[in-house]
Order: sequence, then structure tokens, then C-alpha cells
Amino acid sequence: MDITVAVDCMGGDHGPHVTVGAALNYLRRSTETQIVLVGLRDAIEAELRLRHDAPAQRLRVHHASETVGMDEPIASALRSKKDSSMRVAVELVKKGEAHACVSAGNTGALMAISRHVLKTLPGIERPAIATILPTLTGHTYVLDLGANVDCNAEDLLQFGIMGASLVSAVEHKERPSVGLLNIGEEEIKGNDTVKRAAELLRNSGLNFHGNVEGDDIYKGTTDVVVCDGFVGNVALKSSEGLARMLRIFLAEEFKRNLFTRLAGLIALPVINAFRHRVDPARYNGASLLGLRGIVIKSHGSASSRAFEYALERAVDEVRNGVLRRISDRMTVPHPGAA
Repeated sequence: MDITVAVDCMGGDHGPHVTVGAALNYLRRSTETQIVLVGLRDAIEAELRLRHDAPAQRLRVHHASETVGMDEPIASALRSKKDSSMRVAVELVKKGEAHACVSAGNTGALMAISRHVLKTLPGIERPAIATILPTLTGHTYVLDLGANVDCNAEDLLQFGIMGASLVSAVEHKERPSVGLLNIGEEEIKGNDTVKRAAELLRNSGLNFHGNVEGDDIYKGTTDVVVCDGFVGNVALKSSEGLARMLRIFLAEEFKRNLFTRLAGLIALPVINAFRHRVDPARYNGASLLGLRGIVIKSHGSASSRAFEYALERAVDEVRNGVLRRISDRMTVPHPGAA
């Protein structure tokens, strides 16, 4: 199956320099993929001219006359910029000209535009942002990471269903385990919303593990961790900040004096292996779940290599039928959800 991905080339901190380069690199190793580069034609073609070995037969440029700034108000991006690269890329998915869209642009704008253009799948009230985080046992999927700050119990149930459907599809796990992020493992812990969500998840037919705490995310206790967008975003940003601090501290200690520099040189193979294991580029690409189309959000500051991972995630979701999995699961009655 040939899969076509629409790329918002103007999104992110680096624009076409990263997005075009990543697209070309990905096409070189993926013979079943076609890519539509969406954005300012002159900027994209200038970048292509710098790379003389572009695979033209599987690549085309689709002009869009406007761009969405990283700090642009959501209302402005949604209502005033009908020909932005972000919106045009999403509309290509709606029209069936692309199977998925990838953007490194403004997260709020991407979610708003995607929801407005694509709409939600039947039975889904709110789309959610899901991403992969490394764990002691491999990795886990966490959602929501900021799309929905205020959630009710039914929303959290739907997040669990969508997350489990995603993992079942791309990881080929028949019954992935689902945990509900809470301040304790005991059933009496948490606010009324979380307690009610736990009850719904317990009766949903999912492989519900129960409540999990923050440290369970990185232990890899469950395949899926469910939370509202406020908690999820705080957890994600805290984790990113901690990882950044540890990298800086480690570099400072190895540079402290001649002896620590020599120790760092000896330990270099271990350090490089550690960097590869926790390299954030490998986990780039968050899924906007619950929409009538595949949309992947790349980190705004992603490198070309990191953006390739986002492209790969989009293709994996299309190839493994994530939308069908979620739709099928949502048609199954969920006891206690009414």
C-alpha cells in the first residue's frame, strides 16, 4: 500500500530547512511512501535546489500562501488563515489526497484546525494528544498531554479506549494494559472525576490495571497511562526539564578537571549508549487521536532526524489501521458509561 503524507513545511522553529530535509531522507528509506510538501512554494523549492538528489517521482509541492506562527493565537490561525500551510495539509487528509498529516507547528492551532476540518470519530467527544515515553521496560503511551485541560470521567474513559486501540494497532498487542494516573494506587485516592473514571475503565472491557502514580510512567507499569491534559502536560514538561538538567549536570561534571575529562573519555561508549537510549528524537511525534484522519504533531524544535521519526509514526498509524481500530472499539457498548 502506497501511503501519502502531507507535511506542513512551514511549521516549527526551523521551517523548510528541517521539514524538507527530513522528508527527503525518509523517502530514501521508505519506498512505499509519497510526500506532499505544503507551504510557500518559493521557500520549499529553494530548499529542494540545495539537495540535488530529491526523489521527484514520489514528491510534490503544494503551495499554501500563509503560515501559522508558533505563538499565534488559535482564533487567528483558525479563522483568518484559510490558506495556511497547516490548514492546507490537514485539508489534503480530509479530501483523501493524503493519508496523514505531520506538522511541527503551533500545537493549539493544529488541534483546533484538525478538529474543525476533520471532525471527530463517532462516539468521541474530545480528541487527545498521545505520545511515547521511554521506560525501564521499553516505552509507554501517555494521553492526554494538553489538548483538554478540564475532563470528565467519560473523557478519561475515551482516552483509555483510544490509547489502547493505538497500542494494539502499532505494537500488535491484543490487550494492552491501561493505567489511570493518580496520587496513589488505592481506589479511595483521587478526586471524584478520577474515581468515577476508574469505575468506568474497570467496567469497560479494557485491560485496566488500576491507578498508577507518576513514577509508574517510567517504570513501564502499563502500556497506556491516562490522565487529563493539565496533569499530562505538567508531567511531560517536568520530565523534559529534568532530562535537560541531568544532561547539563553530567557534562559539567565530566568537564570539571583533567581527571574527570579522562574519566569521561573512558566512559564515552557508555555515555553514548545512554544518550541513544533516552534520545528524545526517537520519541518525537505525538498523535492527535479521535479525529477522522491521522495527524501527528512533531516537537517544534525537532531536528531533521527527529522529524523523520514523526513521519514514520504517521505512516505506521496509517499502515496499521489506527482509525479503524478506534472506530471499532467505540461501537462496543461500555457498561456504566451512560
